[in-house]
Amino acid sequence: MFKFLLRFILLVIVLGVLSFGGLILYGTITDYQPEPETSMDVEIKAGGIVSTEIDTILNFFNWNVGYGGLGAEMDFFYDGGKTVRAPRENWDAYFDGIKKTILTNDSIDFYLIQEIDQLSKRSYQVNQYDSIYRILQKYSASFGLNYNVKYVPLPFTNGLGKVYSGVATYSKYIPASAQRFQYPGKFPWPTRIFFLDRCFLSQRYKLSNGKELVVINTHNSAYDETGEIKKSEMDFLKKHMMKEHAAGNYVIIGGDFNQCPPGFDTKKFMVGSYTEFIPPALEEGWTPAGWKFCYDDSTPSNRHLDGPLDDKTFKTIIDYYLISPNVELLSVKTIDLGFANSDHQPVIMKIKLQN
Repeated sequence: MFKFLLRFILLVIVLGVLSFGGLILYGTITDYQPEPETSMDVEIKAGGIVSTEIDTILNFFNWNVGYGGLGAEMDFFYDGGKTVRAPRENWDAYFDGIKKTILTNDSIDFYLIQEIDQLSKRSYQVNQYDSIYRILQKYSASFGLNYNVKYVPLPFTNGLGKVYSGVATYSKYIPASAQRFQYPGKFPWPTRIFFLDRCFLSQRYKLSNGKELVVINTHNSAYDETGEIKKSEMDFLKKHMMKEHAAGNYVIIGGDFNQCPPGFDTKKFMVGSYTEFIPPALEEGWTPAGWKFCYDDSTPSNRHLDGPLDDKTFKTIIDYYLISPNVELLSVKTIDLGFANSDHQPVIMKIKLQN
């Protein structure tokens, strides 16, 4: 009996090791390894009314929609919660709410969307990129893939499964080009084979004055405890934006930076004591002369997902814009939706391109 039990235990251990090794091998073989720079398609609907003539006053809408799975009732296992995937009825309600919010803000020239899925298990294989594009009839669209994993095994008791997700930019205008730029820096192997390949999506728009408007949609790293990956990403972004501005172009960057803007009080919206991870602020000396971070400091844009939303939930600002010196900020406001349909809130901005 003892020998049988011992053999059974050894068999379970061996099978567990082989299964784990198989997952690592499969993940390594199928690991998505994008090029440093990739030209992306620009989609235009048949009969859609989009233009190449850019106005000098433009409206932007920036939102991490959390793939429709991170509404007010949800927590998330990566952030200290337990939930892997929202129940279908919750997910449907969240995604419907997301689409209604986008439709309500119909004076927008550029929508910058993050965490938008195409055929992922966590979002019930719904192509969210196409679903949103169907309600934006008079826009062009581009997609930048940043999360392409055949099978995410975590948590081991209920794996996240297949993920195919990224950032999307919808515009009333026709860009001359759209490019995906791969950020430097990665987590150690084997962690990185199940994580995102962070990037930004850059679109170029020709202007009547011979210059170009460069619109960048970014989603920077989270879960970077040392901050080294965030720093390498921001240094890379800085070099790119400075090069564009030096060429005389207008640069507008929006997205989920996963860190607070320079000078922001990271505990501004904290209720009581909070011992979990607080997103840091970008160092104040990072900002080049004349450039401006644009955000609404009266309303949080993000909440923590260690539990469902309540009056003690930690909130902060990690969603905002960065504009070049030749762009004038007219207004910026976070739309307070009470985090009903996402763990982020949309941020709208109006700017003017200076002569």
